[in-house]
Amino acid sequence: MMLGLTEPTSGSITIAGFNSTKEPIRVKRITGYLPEKLGFYEDMTAKQNLKYTAELNFIPQKEIDSKINEVLQIVGLEKNKNQLVSQFSKGMKQRLGIADVLIKDPQLVILDEPTEGLDIKIANQILENISILNRQKEITFLICSHQLNLVQKICTRIGIMSRGKMIGEGRIDHLGRGLFAEGKYRIDVELSEVNKTVLDKIRNIDKVISINQNENLLEIICDEDVRPQISKVILENNILLTRMNIRDSSLEEIYLKYFKEE
Repeated sequence: MMLGLTEPTSGSITIAGFNSTKEPIRVKRITGYLPEKLGFYEDMTAKQNLKYTAELNFIPQKEIDSKINEVLQIVGLEKNKNQLVSQFSKGMKQRLGIADVLIKDPQLVILDEPTEGLDIKIANQILENISILNRQKEITFLICSHQLNLVQKICTRIGIMSRGKMIGEGRIDHLGRGLFAEGKYRIDVELSEVNKTVLDKIRNIDKVISINQNENLLEIICDEDVRPQISKVILENNILLTRMNIRDSSLEEIYLKYFKEE
């Protein structure tokens, strides 16, 4: 629907101000799409495949070679440009796929399972490329994936879909804090020692719901970020604070919680 290949049953979609249904060609010119199953001409080299894509997108002939070299350098395949794609590994094909969508300088890139089936080293290289392109070229990436730990590394906003509906959307920290009923914040505090006086004073801080203790480590559940108040109590009782941080929920925790609520 975003690419204008099928029409929505209701509502509308706009990409950079262009309506996907009414202006699909204009949307395709500024959008790159990398499907889960890549389709390259195996009997052609990486350079020949990219040249073909460049010509389809009406890139001037005098610019094509320099653009090919640029995108291959971005994905680390500049030394393989004259190699047949049939000789590429799956990871190399994934990187060539990213180069293929970058050739037309898109504003939006849609990636479907970009790291599926890859070893962790190659997957991290691809994610690093995506992060760099997002920062340096200001390209927006929309990634569809079930590999939640990899998604959490680079995505600034998350959408969770179930049965064709968006059941949760936003920043990971906001999703977690809005979902868990026992408190929006979980603060980990490690002390040199823990005594009953300190525990009671922390429990009496407004917005603190509960405290879980494991020796000198406290997990404080609360409805607001009360780290300043906690620090004050600790200092007033002459106890050494060795660590204090807010622990955000992992994307996997959020995902499972949403589906439990469903």
